[in-house]
Amino acid sequence: MFLLEQPSREQTQNVIAAQRNLPFSYPDVGASHGNMPAGYKVDHNCVRLGAGPAVFDRAVMAIRRWDMFDLGWMHLCWPEAPITTGSTVAILAAGFGLWTLNACRIVYVVEEGGPVQRYGFAYGTLPEHVGRGEERFTVEWRHDDDSVWYDILAFSQPNHLLMQLGYPAMRMLQRRFARDSKRAMQRAVTT
Repeated sequence: MFLLEQPSREQTQNVIAAQRNLPFSYPDVGASHGNMPAGYKVDHNCVRLGAGPAVFDRAVMAIRRWDMFDLGWMHLCWPEAPITTGSTVAILAAGFGLWTLNACRIVYVVEEGGPVQRYGFAYGTLPEHVGRGEERFTVEWRHDDDSVWYDILAFSQPNHLLMQLGYPAMRMLQRRFARDSKRAMQRAVTT
């Protein structure tokens, strides 16, 4: 949803409440857990956060606090939302003289042990989102080399006429988000 000014907390809460029980805006719900569906732009970004169990534990806590959205120009409404399937949130972003408020719902949570330990989740877009698709955020601890990584995997396409017309701007903001999100997670594990 596009806005000319930053919405109030009450307006944001109303958008989240109105979107909470609506269906996802795309048919391939859960696809970020396996094969990416055709017809979408796929983005995969990852960054090494460090090594060892302490870094992994800090990275898990950062995901639980939604620190990957602590970007200045974008933030999550509301970071106290639990990382559980069905939680609905909105992402508020400023860019190109407009505000966007985009509702998403958590599709699944990742909690895996074994040689590669993973924690995270994926959320999918709801009808008022300017895009259509799914994004997965995970941290993983690779026991073979002790490295800890932050990984973002997304598939998307425009869901709004303005975004179809401004697709290059949408792609630029997606790349900016990936870059800034990786930096936010690096900061979160070192503080």
